[in-house]
Amino acid sequence: MRVTQGCFSFLPDLSDAQISAQIDYCLSKGWAIGVEYTDDPHPRNTYWEMWGHPMFDLRDAKGVMIELDACRKAEPEAYIRLVAFDSTRGFETVTMSFIVNRPKVEPALTMSRTEVDGRSIRYTHQLVR
Repeated sequence: MRVTQGCFSFLPDLSDAQISAQIDYCLSKGWAIGVEYTDDPHPRNTYWEMWGHPMFDLRDAKGVMIELDACRKAEPEAYIRLVAFDSTRGFETVTMSFIVNRPKVEPALTMSRTEVDGRSIRYTHQLVR
């Protein structure tokens, strides 16, 4: 199963050149970039671990790519995503995020449906490794 979260998740994995082009786009808009990683890609897990600090003062994609490579070396079997923050309104807002690294074997996510009182339905999700 392929985890699909964020921008570009239904496309094939981006090459480093394509990732760099997306970073350049974000930087041209004045957005800060952060690198995050996790081993739990559950859709409700929105709080991934941050790799270092968001890069607010960068103007070149090379700085982000250096941090991304360091994260890939330290966490090769993790999901890694880049997050772009827009601070033009005075607070940080996630404007764009996309996955840039995946484990070799992705876990499957199963969903079970249970009918309860009335016409209500409850859903439970579970990762199958």
